[in-house]
Amino acid sequence: MKSIHFSFFAFLFISFTLPAQTRDFAKQLWDSYPEFKEESLEHRRIKHEQILPLINSLKENTAFKVQKVGESIEGRDLYLVSTGEGDINVFLWSQMHGDESTATMALFDIFNFLDSEKFAAKNRELLSRVKLHFLPMLNPDGAEVFQRRNALGIDINRDALMLQSPEGRTLKRVRDSLQADFGFNLHDQSTYYNAERTNKPATISYLAPAFNYEKNINEVRSNAMKVIVFMNRILQKYAPGQVGRYNDDFEPRAFGDNIQKWGTSAILIESGGIRAIPKNNTLESLIMYRSFRPSTP
Repeated sequence: MKSIHFSFFAFLFISFTLPAQTRDFAKQLWDSYPEFKEESLEHRRIKHEQILPLINSLKENTAFKVQKVGESIEGRDLYLVSTGEGDINVFLWSQMHGDESTATMALFDIFNFLDSEKFAAKNRELLSRVKLHFLPMLNPDGAEVFQRRNALGIDINRDALMLQSPEGRTLKRVRDSLQADFGFNLHDQSTYYNAERTNKPATISYLAPAFNYEKNINEVRSNAMKVIVFMNRILQKYAPGQVGRYNDDFEPRAFGDNIQKWGTSAILIESGGIRAIPKNNTLESLIMYRSFRPSTP
């Protein structure tokens, strides 16, 4: 199955590199996806022990810097994977809810893509402009039993102020140390959600979270909105009418809302669902998902 998350990230990367050539490059990436898919992560109930060999492999690759940045309640290591030398810092974290694994799998697809020879020249250009930081599987204890909360029963995404969880403290510390320009909060969305005013499932929903109850728009939030607009223009080619906008009511405890407040342009990504398409429909059959899991942000 194809991960639409991979395509989203690839399109995002283009926004920092070659906007004039976006359409052709996006098509090349979409068609080439099977070459980069991480075959060892096939099912949504992945566990920490399954990503450790992949993390260890990245440690041996000079293109990546891997560092331990924390531990979960049950002692599982949390890693930050970084690559690039540019001035724009982009921070992406996945699976803060243990039962939302789509983006974790997609991140390892992206590592394969960044390390490939096929797009080496474009990757060099990208990584000369941006520095990418990935924190895959923020909630490994939740992933172990496929539950939303961590081992203490804390919803990490509601722990931005109290910082009661070691996983939440790690996320805050890493964000602060990077002072990231852009941050991507990666989730899975219930398959029951439709794109607004349509009968189509919301295959991906975006949001530039509010940083206050008034839902004001400052430069930080505006920059997040601009990236979303750019991504939506491309993704409409691949999931027409199936890109949603998530509710932007301010949630004072949530990480996305606070990261926006702290000065990082935060973008929430919710992976939704899509109906299976017969394989003889060549274009639409490509739009398939790695995993679906009903959840809330």
